[in-house]
Amino acid sequence: MSWADRATPLKLYCTGLLLSGERKSVEPIAARLAPDNVRRMHQSLHHIVADAPWNDGDVLAQVRSYALTAMRQRGPVQAWIVDDTGFVKKGKHSVGVTRQYCGQVGKQENCRVAVSLSISTPTASLPIAWRLYLPEVWAEDPARREQAGVPEEVVFQTKPALALDQIRAAVKQDVPRAPVLADAGYATDTRFREEITKLGLGYAVGIMSSVSVWKPGEAPLPKRERKATGRPTKLLRRDRAHQPVAVKEVALSLSASAWKTIAWRQGAKQNLRSRFAAVRIRPAHRDYWRSEPRPEEWLLIEWPTGETEPIKYWLSTLPAKTKLKDLVQLAKHRWIIERDYQELKQELGLGHFEGRGWRGFHHHATLCIAAYGFLVAERSRFSPSARAGELELRAAQIPPGFQPRGSPRQGRAA
Repeated sequence: MSWADRATPLKLYCTGLLLSGERKSVEPIAARLAPDNVRRMHQSLHHIVADAPWNDGDVLAQVRSYALTAMRQRGPVQAWIVDDTGFVKKGKHSVGVTRQYCGQVGKQENCRVAVSLSISTPTASLPIAWRLYLPEVWAEDPARREQAGVPEEVVFQTKPALALDQIRAAVKQDVPRAPVLADAGYATDTRFREEITKLGLGYAVGIMSSVSVWKPGEAPLPKRERKATGRPTKLLRRDRAHQPVAVKEVALSLSASAWKTIAWRQGAKQNLRSRFAAVRIRPAHRDYWRSEPRPEEWLLIEWPTGETEPIKYWLSTLPAKTKLKDLVQLAKHRWIIERDYQELKQELGLGHFEGRGWRGFHHHATLCIAAYGFLVAERSRFSPSARAGELELRAAQIPPGFQPRGSPRQGRAA
């Protein structure tokens, strides 16, 4: 099947996703597109989504190029955002479905989960990479893999490992660079943060309150001096009196003057604001196996008024001269992809694919993102502050004597 043969059903499928309707799976789309020949349209769309061997990465790259051109007219790329989203699903035969944590419902549920990487400007964002998380119970089951068409090269990977692959691919594709944002489910993993740094990217990432760091101004003890006999040691040291602490302990030790009230964006009714503090620290995770201490970075802490203890923590490699407000605004910028997932699921049917196979799941998601990329590009033509009816578009002049079809003509007898 040539690309020309695929182009028409691909465009039709995206058109169907953009049309109104409660369900955006193959059959309802076919019924809307060709009500007089639903069967033929269904066969064409089902083949292009479930069976045709086109490359999802190539299509997403084209969507990114198209949408990013429009997005950057309103501002530079501000962040790369790592996230995942879940889809509640009954049964056990649909690819990737098992009982696991599902963010959609906030608890353990029978579902499948996909990991994504998005790019964001100050006002718009778009997923540029998308991969199903294949649980270990699936990855090690040859029968289910074959039935669902899981490619041989796909092996079990943790979600942070999947996200790192997506980030590496984006670097290789010369996507405009920006700091990486991720929640604690990814960035509590020290290797995740270190790999981002190795790629030459900054980050502002969530961590758990138990992550160990050295207190501000402290570092691990240097290696021991070489003795007259024995092998010289190259490793950093700790002792009973000199130990790292959890970030929660650092937060609780800060003085009242360290906390500042910062507003980071406009909410539905008012500015969103909270209390924050930021200090320079060194991460300490297993640095006794290192010969050099880790560089200093920011520890950002949120402790809203009225709460008994801090509620969120971030580590960031932004420059030491970065202002507290800028740190907060970047760390909080992850909210923007919540809008993406909301529209992709509610308006474009991201979770409506009814097939069980690996290829169909990814093809459907890719075309949902393609449709969303079109919407993002169109919106980027207008001012971010524009509201419905206030887009400041110039209306075309109505020709003299124009009469809309069906309207009564002047001077005509009643």
